[in-house]
Amino acid sequence: MTIANTVYRHGEGLPLVLVHAFPVDHRMWDRCAASLIAQADRAGMAPFPVYAPDMPGAGDCPLPGPASCGPADSDGALPGALDAMAQAFVDMIAATGAQKAIWVGLSMGGYLVEAVARLYPQMVAGLALCDTTMMADRPASRANRLQIARTCEVEGTLDPVMHFARPQEGDSTVKRSPAFVQTMTEWIQSQDPRGIAWRERMAAGRPDQSGLAGSIRVPVALVSGRCDPSSPPHAMEPLAQAMRQAGTDVTFTAIDDCGHFSAVEHPDQVAAALLDLVHRVGRQA
Repeated sequence: MTIANTVYRHGEGLPLVLVHAFPVDHRMWDRCAASLIAQADRAGMAPFPVYAPDMPGAGDCPLPGPASCGPADSDGALPGALDAMAQAFVDMIAATGAQKAIWVGLSMGGYLVEAVARLYPQMVAGLALCDTTMMADRPASRANRLQIARTCEVEGTLDPVMHFARPQEGDSTVKRSPAFVQTMTEWIQSQDPRGIAWRERMAAGRPDQSGLAGSIRVPVALVSGRCDPSSPPHAMEPLAQAMRQAGTDVTFTAIDDCGHFSAVEHPDQVAAALLDLVHRVGRQA
């Protein structure tokens, strides 16, 4: 499985690895990464690497071959794909010479960095989970993902995921803005329907990773938009509480007037939370 990596900045020390959400690619991190770098420079920090890899079938990353992600379940879900992708991401980072990294995932990207922490804890110096969950899909959500995958594959269409670009009731001010709608529409329309389908099958088959909450021993940052319909603060705060009870150094950032794509909607606030995580990791080193 090949991973395509975007380098926002070269540098020394621990890389910060930004993993994108569904159904877009690494470009969702552009403004947040730029803000993070600017804030780090203003703080007088030595430049550190900032990466944003694309998941298979997203952006410049090719679709994986069937052999690289294991057999499918009877309903078409790919139960081994998340773990295979985690290995590919770890191998890609290790190939840069890094022995550890700070892993950041938003939404589906959160599933990936959780899998890295679960399978390769020795590669994790810090962890940020933005607008995401550790739980596996419930049956209805799994079935919906797989229906989207089938439609995208059979009809070669992106229509089933275009709703991510359309404002919904209760959405944030930014998500309702014409600029956000246009940008998100362009990002989604540039995706390969087959890549959309693969990522849905991967996510549908992923394991429950909730047990990870009590075993993380590195600094953690949790971020949630108050208008997020799927991962609002009341859904993510119990995760922070479980980590604190286990002795984890964890911060929780709830962002006002912010939906699911927090790094796109409020890049400066997310960047500040990530920079604080970098500082806390450095103090532990």
